[in-house]
Amino acid sequence: MKKDFLSIKDLSLDDINQILDLADDLKQHPDKFKSALSGKTIVMIFEKPSNRTFVSFQVGMYQLGGNALYLGPEHIKLGIRESVSDVAKTLSRYAQAIILRTFAHKTLLDMAKFANIPVINGLSDFSHPCQALSDIFTIKEKFNSFGKVTLVYIGDGNNVCNSLIFACAKVGLNLKIATPKRYQPKLEVLAEAKAITQGAGAKITLYNSPEEAVGDADIIYTDVWASMGQEKEARLRRKKFRGFQINSKLLSLAKKNCLIMHCLPAHRGEEITDEVIDSKNSIVFNQAENRLHVQKAILLKLLNC
Repeated sequence: MKKDFLSIKDLSLDDINQILDLADDLKQHPDKFKSALSGKTIVMIFEKPSNRTFVSFQVGMYQLGGNALYLGPEHIKLGIRESVSDVAKTLSRYAQAIILRTFAHKTLLDMAKFANIPVINGLSDFSHPCQALSDIFTIKEKFNSFGKVTLVYIGDGNNVCNSLIFACAKVGLNLKIATPKRYQPKLEVLAEAKAITQGAGAKITLYNSPEEAVGDADIIYTDVWASMGQEKEARLRRKKFRGFQINSKLLSLAKKNCLIMHCLPAHRGEEITDEVIDSKNSIVFNQAENRLHVQKAILLKLLNC
């Protein structure tokens, strides 16, 4: 692997398979690794609120025998109180890795440029790679492979969608994306993914109708319609995304045993209904748990353990 983990597009297929295999070993045999990062510290810089990313990295480092420090928005104020370059250079003298959860992806690129230690993307406006790797790990648990599986993503062409595009393209998982017009993934992301899929065999298809997309779905995945930082658009987005809700009516058009995924937090009653997210076909909380195992694997790989 490269020094940093900023986007799944930067990983080779071999990198991904190694992380997934290691995550499985960590999940099945956690005691084997309980001292793997003893004496090592990660610093978590979070400009955005977090539940799963924060807790999974904190608990993960504890389970690996290491230490995690949290720096919230009030501690550093990147680019205001202190420059990104100065923070990167300083923390490189103290810690072994930086987890950065930020708004602008450029902040991550700058942090990685000036840090001498690994920088891990805990979320940016461009991508959420830890989430997507956990998602494909969860899918592999259920189906054992990717080749004959169809994942349907319904909702906003956002950072989670971008990372799923790269992940599916790399591992050969068919992906259908249904979004309202003007909310599709960025053209440059699709172009990069298309180049990847030529070797992996995955098909990535765009739709503006969820009903058309879900017919052969093995899994239906959704996310909130308005992400953090888009609160002013929430009312407009609720209007535009009406009809893209994951509910029993939409599920009736998919395969009988179609699984349900959501990266959380969920706005119940908006992008997904209670009866769907709490149904027997929901693997939403499997996803949430697997953030822990996959991120532990990422830490071990980047810290060369």
